[in-house]
Amino acid sequence: MPKPVVAILGRPNVGKSTLFNRIVGGRVAIVEGEPGVTRDRLYQDAEWAGRIFTLVDTGGLDFQESGEIIEGVRQQVELAVRESDAVLFVVDARSGLNPDDLEIALMIRKANKPVVLVANKVERFDQPSLAYDFYQLGLGDPVPVSAAEGLNTGDMLDRLVELLPEVTAEEYEADVIKIAVVGRPNVGKSSLVNSILGEERVIVSSVPGTTRDAIDTAFERDGRHYVIIDTAGMRRRGRIGRPTEKYSVIRALRAVDRSDVVLIVVDATEGVTEQDKRIAGYVHEAGKASVLVINKWDLVEKDDRTMNRFTERIRQDLGFMQYVPLIFTSALTGRRVQKVLELVDFVAEQQATRITTADLNNLFREVVLQTPPPSDRSRKLKIFYVTQAGVKPPRFILFVNDPELMHFSYLRYLENQVRSAYGFEGTPVRFILRKRAKEV
Repeated sequence: MPKPVVAILGRPNVGKSTLFNRIVGGRVAIVEGEPGVTRDRLYQDAEWAGRIFTLVDTGGLDFQESGEIIEGVRQQVELAVRESDAVLFVVDARSGLNPDDLEIALMIRKANKPVVLVANKVERFDQPSLAYDFYQLGLGDPVPVSAAEGLNTGDMLDRLVELLPEVTAEEYEADVIKIAVVGRPNVGKSSLVNSILGEERVIVSSVPGTTRDAIDTAFERDGRHYVIIDTAGMRRRGRIGRPTEKYSVIRALRAVDRSDVVLIVVDATEGVTEQDKRIAGYVHEAGKASVLVINKWDLVEKDDRTMNRFTERIRQDLGFMQYVPLIFTSALTGRRVQKVLELVDFVAEQQATRITTADLNNLFREVVLQTPPPSDRSRKLKIFYVTQAGVKPPRFILFVNDPELMHFSYLRYLENQVRSAYGFEGTPVRFILRKRAKEV
């Protein structure tokens, strides 16, 4: 199974977002430190005690409204609980038990999902009586925390990771290439899947968001085995109105985590939007091989330079994914669709490429001689040794005298040189810096 999903639930103003930022704080800083990567803060990966999980901030749940609003709230809570592996239920210890807390607790108990009851805004931990009222929720011992100050959040996370399911082995054979198809609603993902498969396996509709679940379809082509995972469209947070659309995002993230290769589908009539950037950013951070599929190309008025101009614009908009190949398709007419699988095979091979240590060190000696690292006053970066640590994505360990001397621009230069020599098209490349006191 992919990474476990943990949903943060609670009524407004109990400190859910503060707790979310406290848990994923380090991860958010890393994301924002890489130019060009845009992520919606609705969901974020976090790690505690060696366990990695995806944390989802659900927003405030207010049951005091009536009519359609309260019904929508109920659906939101039910879907949040249903799609998660565990729940952090946040209550306000300062204001005490609230009728909305009882409503949310009832739904959590009905779903029978693991839950940690978090009594937030505790200022004095020598007064446990502040949390006593919350025993009425029937969800076990409340864990007192101060999300704003980070007090006792470690104990809360210890309890949480004990509840998370173990990551089990993938259900498919090792030679099966798992393909996730992601993108905004109504860009033609399901039509693309059907065109690749050559049959109507996924419901196609002009209404955005028709596909709610991630659907696995196994197939064989030219002796190779694949599983294609069609997912619901991922909308920008402000436009995720219906709860079913909001929590189908979780399913799409799960599909990316399970995949070997991701097809990022973009609508040619609209170009790259901010949400396209967010989706691409998640795929990039997940370390997945990917292909940019520019769909609905048949609807674009063209001249002899249209494709070149479009490619240049995409490369500019997705500056952090220069390594990803593009293909212009029409799922409606089938044009170039069968070439998509050729690119899938290609990038799958690229992400599994291994380079010998001897070849890597010969390359690095040449590129460092050609362009030496910049110096910081009297201190200069030295790269002693390089080795490949893994694949999917390719990861390289650089043993240096001081990792802090490595400038982002020089690391990008090294990546470009590695790609120039060995390809790695369609896949991110990771560099890990390790300090070594002196050359041996």
